[in-house]
Amino acid sequence: MKPILLQGHERSITQIKYNREGDLLFSVAKDTVANVWYSVNGERLGTYNGHTGAVWCVDCDWDTKNVLTGSADNSCRLWDCETGKQLALLNTNSAVRTCGFDFSGNIIMFSTDKQMGYQCFLNFFDLRDPQQMEDNNPYLSVPCSECKITSAVWGPLGEFVIAGHENGEINQFSAKSGEILKKAKEHTRQINDIQTSVDLTMVITASKDNTSKLFDSNSLDHIKTFRTDRPVNSAAISPIMDHVVMGGGQEAMDVTTTSTRIGKFEARFFHAAYEEEFGRVKGHFGPINCVAFHPDGKSYSSGGEDGYVRIHYFDPQYFDFELEA
Repeated sequence: MKPILLQGHERSITQIKYNREGDLLFSVAKDTVANVWYSVNGERLGTYNGHTGAVWCVDCDWDTKNVLTGSADNSCRLWDCETGKQLALLNTNSAVRTCGFDFSGNIIMFSTDKQMGYQCFLNFFDLRDPQQMEDNNPYLSVPCSECKITSAVWGPLGEFVIAGHENGEINQFSAKSGEILKKAKEHTRQINDIQTSVDLTMVITASKDNTSKLFDSNSLDHIKTFRTDRPVNSAAISPIMDHVVMGGGQEAMDVTTTSTRIGKFEARFFHAAYEEEFGRVKGHFGPINCVAFHPDGKSYSSGGEDGYVRIHYFDPQYFDFELEA
């Protein structure tokens, strides 16, 4: 399993995302640049230039036409995927932490941080109405006064957004009314990442409380728990196998106090049904900040605190692997 190493960022990677077909991989980092790569060979296709602060999140719509990025420069930007041209600039009062297109690609949501006296908001824009974008006037803005949103994804059919909060709560926010439809509190500490399964029926969370959990998207019923011995920064569900991959590591502050030999920076593979760890992949020189499965399930990528993105293609024996129960 020889990885493809993508070197296009000078600072740590904050998020990576495949498009629906999986031929492109988007990466954003704390160095203001959003990159897009060919996932098959790791060649860089281009960059989306314009942000002036760390870019926290990226998403791509269903037909890979538009790209959305959110940044600490208090803006969310919409780009033409092919040309790299900036189509829209939405200014906010605080850093944009999460962003996403719904399944139709017509509605975008993004959440802003609670900082500098400003509250955390979850904003919804309809791209079919250019006036909303020009006036920077969302059709729905939901204040989250209690606890800021740290990660969010669209639920099935674009009816609601599933958001993870700083205190470990998960909420479903209706995209029509903004009300909270369902709540779940299974984690004890901040949720770092939420990702959906390929059919959007399940979500997986990654939390600072050293666990990753699988939930039903609609009911928010807690299905499985995957336990590790350090904070989990990101987790992803395989589209073809009953596997999940998790990336994590110590807090960035503690990294310098441990030797690299101890590592702890592997990507860990768990069996989704048995909750058993069955494999690890080394590689990064720092905590893994984000992981993502290719939509065909034959490879996965990870982005680290070291500024590298690594694409790993699975060996043939991985697909024949059966966990002895």
